[in-house]
Amino acid sequence: MKTLILASSGQFITNNNVDNFLPKKIADCKIAYIITASKKTSDTGYIDKHRQKMDELNFYYDEIDIAGMHESELKKALDGHDIIMVEGGNAFYLLKAIRESGFDNVIKKLIDNGVVYIGSSAGSYVACPSIIVSTYTNKQRDRCGITDFTGMNLVPFLIKAHYTPDMLPDMKDLRKNVEYPLHILNDQQALLIRDGEFQLLGSGKEIIL
Repeated sequence: MKTLILASSGQFITNNNVDNFLPKKIADCKIAYIITASKKTSDTGYIDKHRQKMDELNFYYDEIDIAGMHESELKKALDGHDIIMVEGGNAFYLLKAIRESGFDNVIKKLIDNGVVYIGSSAGSYVACPSIIVSTYTNKQRDRCGITDFTGMNLVPFLIKAHYTPDMLPDMKDLRKNVEYPLHILNDQQALLIRDGEFQLLGSGKEIIL
């Protein structure tokens, strides 16, 4: 079964019981924690908080930075993990590292073989057909030379993370200018995708445009 959980915030995973949506309890899983997107952000406090919470919950994880790695190295580094958890940060830098390392090729094969993909923020954006949503938020962020916003296309829709009501005008504008469905999530929400079917997880109703 192909399983993805795409969250707005990494804290969703540690603050909610996701065991019912995984092949086995998350505390019994070996997690590859991809921190690459955090390397191009000025405030990495969210990473420290996530590490602390995972440690408190006795998660078994290996931190991995895919930047500068080759596909053969990635295969070896990710081998034996039950979950690939891709953290947030700079989605442009993350997409650049994905393309240069061949991570997209590796992750698609792993998902086909039952490995669970968990993304948060940028980690959710890159799973989509495009990361164009990132151009509508934090417009001053370094795009790292990325002009083609094509993502890994693991799901057939776009996600807007960290939604707050003041963002609604920008999201309406975005919706008019993209060809894909748009799912808008606040930090207490995530989308579960299993074999092409998806459902909203967390509290509150989904914003539909």
